[in-house]
Amino acid sequence: MTCLKLLVPVALLLVFVVLFSALKSFQSAVLILVNLPFALVGGIFALAISGENVSIPSSIGFIALFGIALTNGLILISRFEYLKQEVLAIKDAVIEGSLSRLRPVFMTAVTTALGLLPLILTTGIGSEIQKPLAIVVVGGLFSSTLLTLVVLPSLYWQINRPKEVVTP
Repeated sequence: MTCLKLLVPVALLLVFVVLFSALKSFQSAVLILVNLPFALVGGIFALAISGENVSIPSSIGFIALFGIALTNGLILISRFEYLKQEVLAIKDAVIEGSLSRLRPVFMTAVTTALGLLPLILTTGIGSEIQKPLAIVVVGGLFSSTLLTLVVLPSLYWQINRPKEVVTP
């Protein structure tokens, strides 16, 4: 447990450094990392509903889920950044970027969830290992995808919107 308390922050820091170096933007890297709590909420909620406990297989599911959530956030934020460089207004870039990346983000979640559905429904030998992993990933994908497509664009717009000038 002590090892995890050290490794998780170090891994998150390394992910942040890679995102920052790729995007050249502190704000964009932080926004992508915001997807992790979105995924965590759904994974924990799914475990609670199913009656499963946090275990090594479910922890592995969280690792896979975090990778998918970060990828979806990167897809969306990089599209916003590209459209912003194309001299679109921030509001237009967010709307256009959200609409153009809706299908890839949604299809990633749907195909992954459908692929893991047999693992959730299985009751045979080995299901005690496969089931918690699949439950975490599917539950986390549900919340992460929904929040990525709704909350992340609004956060991006709030951070990058033009500041209003207040005149006395």
